[in-house]
Amino acid sequence: MRSWLFLFSCNLMWALQFTCIKLVQDQVGSLFTVWAPMTLATIMLYPFIRAERKNSPPHGKRGWKDVLLFFILALFGVFPGQVLVTWGTRMSLASNAALLMLALPVCTALLAYLLLGEKMTGVRWVSFALAIFGVLLCSNFNLGNLNFGKGYLLGNLLIFSGVMGSSFYNSYGKKVMERYSPMEMLFYTYVAMFIIMTPLILHQERDVFARVPHFTWHTWIGLTSLTFFHNFLSMVLFLKALKQLDAIQAALSNYLITFFGLPIAAIWLGERLTVMAIFGGILVLASTLAITIWDELRKPIPQ
Repeated sequence: MRSWLFLFSCNLMWALQFTCIKLVQDQVGSLFTVWAPMTLATIMLYPFIRAERKNSPPHGKRGWKDVLLFFILALFGVFPGQVLVTWGTRMSLASNAALLMLALPVCTALLAYLLLGEKMTGVRWVSFALAIFGVLLCSNFNLGNLNFGKGYLLGNLLIFSGVMGSSFYNSYGKKVMERYSPMEMLFYTYVAMFIIMTPLILHQERDVFARVPHFTWHTWIGLTSLTFFHNFLSMVLFLKALKQLDAIQAALSNYLITFFGLPIAAIWLGERLTVMAIFGGILVLASTLAITIWDELRKPIPQ
C-alpha cells in the first residue's frame, strides 16, 4: 500500500512540471528552468548516495569508462527529456505536454528494440504510428493546408523529442544499472548535466542571475516546485516504490501524469483542449495501452 501511495504522489509531482514551466517562462529561460532546479536537487540527493554506499557495497566492476556512459545518458536522455520538454511546453500548452507524456512507454519499447535488441512486434509498430498521429492531432495539424496549429506543432514535436530522450534514458540506462543502483544512476547523470549545462547557462542566460531579486511569486513557486517536487522528492519516492513493485506496474502508473496534468493546467492556467486534441490524446493513450497491457498478456504463463 505504501509503494502505491509513493507512485500516486510522484506522478502528481511530475504532472506539476508542465504548469510550473508556464509559471516561470516570463522571467526565466528554458536552460535556467532546468539547470537551477536540477543543480539544487543534485545537492539534496548527495546524502542519500552516501547513505546507500554505507549500507550496500558497489555492484560489479566499475571504471572510468562509466563516466562516458553517464555523459551519454545526460546528453541524449536527460537533456532532451528536460530541456526540449521545457522549450516545447513554452511554445505549446501544458495540457498538450501532459497528453504527449502518454507516449513514453511506446517510445521506450522502440528504443529498446533499436538499442538493446528487444523484439519489436507488429503491435509495437502500430502503436508507435498511432502515437505519432496522436501528436499531430494534438497540434491541430491540417495536412491539407499545412496549418501548424497556431504554432503548437513545433512545440509538440520538441516535447515528443523530449519524450524520446526520456525513453533513451529508460532503455540505455539498463546498461548502467548492471553496476550502479537506480539512485546512483540518477545522481551521476544529474552531475553530468551540471557539467554540460553550466557553460550554456553562462553563455546564453547569465543575465537571469541579476534578475533573481526581481522574481515574482509565480516564478518562485514554479522554480521551488521543479526543484523539490519534480527533480528531488518524486524521484526518491519512485525509486523506493520500484523496489517493491514490478516495472509494468510502475509504467502503468505514469498514466496518472496526464490524469493530474490536464486539470492542473485547466485550473491554474485556464487552458482548454480542442476536440481534436482530446482525440489525439486518446490515440496516444490507445497506443500506450497496446504496449503495456497487450504485450504483458501475450507473455507465457510460468509453469
